Amino acid sequence: MTAPQALPALIEALRKLPGVGVKSASRMAYHLLQHDRAGAQFLARALDVAVQEVQHCQRCHTFTQGLVCDTCLDPDRDASRLCVVESPADQSAVERSGAYQGLYYVLLGRLSPLDGLGPKDLGLQALLQRVLDGGVTEVIVATSFTGEGEATAHVISQMLRERNVRVTRLARGVPVGSELEFVDLGTIAHALTDRR
Repeated sequence: MTAPQALPALIEALRKLPGVGVKSASRMAYHLLQHDRAGAQFLARALDVAVQEVQHCQRCHTFTQGLVCDTCLDPDRDASRLCVVESPADQSAVERSGAYQGLYYVLLGRLSPLDGLGPKDLGLQALLQRVLDGGVTEVIVATSFTGEGEATAHVISQMLRERNVRVTRLARGVPVGSELEFVDLGTIAHALTDRR
């Protein structure tokens, strides 16, 4: 028996999701078609609406349905602090912490010379312009602690410090709830260096 032509197309579409291989995509496709057709239709509609309506904020580049996102429009946010993150997902994680009430700038990537992504590709000039337009007294660099994230943080820090802008970096350390013997050595070393 051969599968209907639409089934391999659905499996291939599901494989576009990060971390989803052939087996997982097949399992999802068969589940949706056999056990949850209403869920499949809901997913299809939600994807269609999101693709049609969600865009990048003209000011910070996060996702929004308007020209400017709600965070940028919020008069209660601290406009003197600007947190630089790599992606809208990173911004969402910072927001969920509830510990930050400033504004954001989303890079939509990070420096990656092997992938051909340099400072111009990340719009660092637009970031600089936003900072220099006035009002920003501190830029918090919240890029990931990978090689590319560290390189991105370094370039941003150098660019802003040359213009006498205060730049801080997220602290690194031992995660809450972890046991020291299972924490990687780099994290322990940074936690000791950055101790307070």
